[in-house]
Amino acid sequence: MKNFKKLHRSIKTGFALLTASLVSLNCSDDILDQPNPNALTPTSFWQTAEDAQKGIIGAYSPLTNILYYSRFEVFLSDYRDDVVNGFGTSDRTQAGYFNTDPAGNPIRWVWQAMYQGVTRSNEVLFRVPNIEMDEATKNNILGEAHFLRAFNYFNLLNNWRNIPLLTIPFTEIEDPLSIVQADPTEVWALIEADLQAAQSLLPASWPSDQTGRATSGAATAYLGKALLYQGKYAEAKTAFQQIMSSGTYQLVDNYAHNFTEEFENNAESLFEIQLIADGNGGWGGDAPNRGKGSGYQPDFAPAGFTNQDGMTVNQWALDLFLDERTINDEIDPRAFVTLFWNTTETTTYEGEVLESKTYTDQAYTDVYDAAATDVYGNKWLDWKFNGLSQSLAEGWHGAGNNLRMMRYADVLLMFAEAEFMSSGSTAAALDAINQVRARADMPAFTAITMQDIEDERVKELTFERTRYFDLLRWGKVVDQIVNNPADVKSRSAGTSAFKPGREYMAIPQNELDQNPNLVQNPGY
Repeated sequence: MKNFKKLHRSIKTGFALLTASLVSLNCSDDILDQPNPNALTPTSFWQTAEDAQKGIIGAYSPLTNILYYSRFEVFLSDYRDDVVNGFGTSDRTQAGYFNTDPAGNPIRWVWQAMYQGVTRSNEVLFRVPNIEMDEATKNNILGEAHFLRAFNYFNLLNNWRNIPLLTIPFTEIEDPLSIVQADPTEVWALIEADLQAAQSLLPASWPSDQTGRATSGAATAYLGKALLYQGKYAEAKTAFQQIMSSGTYQLVDNYAHNFTEEFENNAESLFEIQLIADGNGGWGGDAPNRGKGSGYQPDFAPAGFTNQDGMTVNQWALDLFLDERTINDEIDPRAFVTLFWNTTETTTYEGEVLESKTYTDQAYTDVYDAAATDVYGNKWLDWKFNGLSQSLAEGWHGAGNNLRMMRYADVLLMFAEAEFMSSGSTAAALDAINQVRARADMPAFTAITMQDIEDERVKELTFERTRYFDLLRWGKVVDQIVNNPADVKSRSAGTSAFKPGREYMAIPQNELDQNPNLVQNPGY
């Protein structure tokens, strides 16, 4: 597991340098106009199987950049939803109150990192077929490139909607200024095609020292998710059923084991971002000796345990956890794993007594006034495993806890939704959602509504980069966020800046400045 992380870190550099420069090379008879023999070019680089391996690792590299999942993506996902109430009015919280500056850093940085993933995948898909190498290995690498391109386009589409669709290396585009934004249906079609290709080309698993690379199961799960987001329920069900019937994945016994470094890449995980605390710091991550750890943890940590603006959790989310009791008449154990709040109640779960605790094993009233009511985050902090005293105890990248992007529990809940939307409260839908509930000792449903599915997703998946995009695809952003500023965005600037269209992010201004064919999104 760690070997792939180290490989990822060590061999990406040459490919990063290769793809960072998008200048064209012109021939000349001038004897002084000679190519630099030490400079990497597409012609000189893509020669061997080793180059192909370096290329695909380079395509994974942006995922662990601090400008992407290591940190800044969180402001475009969890910080935009109705669970998180971000403090302050900085450029980091702008997206959460619908006042994003098109010229601001966060949207530009995340857009840039996502497109790095796209362009590097395009390089692999364009160059690797011409390399003489083992055919099975080549197919695996091409499958990874298809997966990573689809993964990044899925994120770009759901954040920005109106995006350029690039499918070949930038250096192969005759007139870059001819690039325009694609119809979203075209992007969905490419995502589906890429994930179908990845399904057939990727292995079901990798050797232990390569754990973390995309698998056919990950491709199938994301294909199902893409289909669900488009309302293609029957097709989505088919994809999810492939996962459910494969016997490859299962819910781990202890819900908490999905969010700690000790149990990363477990049997429930279909795809996760491979983060590592290796002592490196630095800003940015797509370069040698740069940190690849969990830089987003300070943005979830309770007040007093972070030097960032931070956030609180809205009361409605805690109330949702507390609305039901377990089969043992206790609080849902997922509440203690996810949240930190003022309570002395406990839950016995998987042989452990769960309490509301934070860094250095402190109870709420050890840290705050006994009458305090603020609710904070707890998921991902991993303080018990790492023994950290606060979120930045070891610097920005001091925690190596992987970020789980697709879990089997999510597959079950998405299947339940697809089944419900196509056939209602069937036995199959009930079985899927009840598997998730049973793991948390919650009583089984005998019938479900769509609201039950939505609520279960909050309890199971809060802080896992899903909630805002659920609200977006359900058409509920306005009702649940914009129309409830006092309940969900009271710690920053409310939601008065909202205009129709601002459910999506602004196209970065530097992209508009460079290409007059690109059009700003509605509302900006």
